[in-house]
Amino acid sequence: MMLFIQRFCSYLGSVVLLTSIAGCAGDALQSGLDPFAPKVFKEGNTVMPLNPPNQSTLTPFYVSQTTVFKFAIDLDSILIGADGVTRYTVVITNPSGGQQAQYEGIRCDSSQARIYGNYYSTGWKENPLSSWKVIQSAVANRYQAALAQGAFCNIDLQEKNIENILKSLNPKGFTGQNKPSNSMGVIIGY
Repeated sequence: MMLFIQRFCSYLGSVVLLTSIAGCAGDALQSGLDPFAPKVFKEGNTVMPLNPPNQSTLTPFYVSQTTVFKFAIDLDSILIGADGVTRYTVVITNPSGGQQAQYEGIRCDSSQARIYGNYYSTGWKENPLSSWKVIQSAVANRYQAALAQGAFCNIDLQEKNIENILKSLNPKGFTGQNKPSNSMGVIIGY
């Protein structure tokens, strides 16, 4: 009888050990899949526009009191990407009237922007040195910060509704800054 109890205890101990090892296999930290770990950004494919900026949907937007440039966004070009990047065409006009059109993207989660390419008389040309750069908001020509704060982002989350973006870009209400909200987080004045 004593031999039976010893074998049973040994068997039970083995079962408990194997059960706890199997339980660890599903542990997120043991498996390397931490549900709280930051997600790694994987950018989707970016296709350059086929056409120049559409003059009929080009909408000027406010950047700052200190800028000497004028900025306009082609409303037809705005693309809310599933990868978290909002892509758009911006036209920058210098004080002497010269213009430059750029195809860009903004990431709200990291507050970064990227210039994918420029438009020339021969068409769009991709920028081979394009990379993500932190958006500067304390500079005179802070147009990317104005777009991110005023239309494309809700703090660090991408705005997913194109109607909200278009409403935000309305020249009569666009401030180029975070929209004022009440204590409940409801946007006021728009």
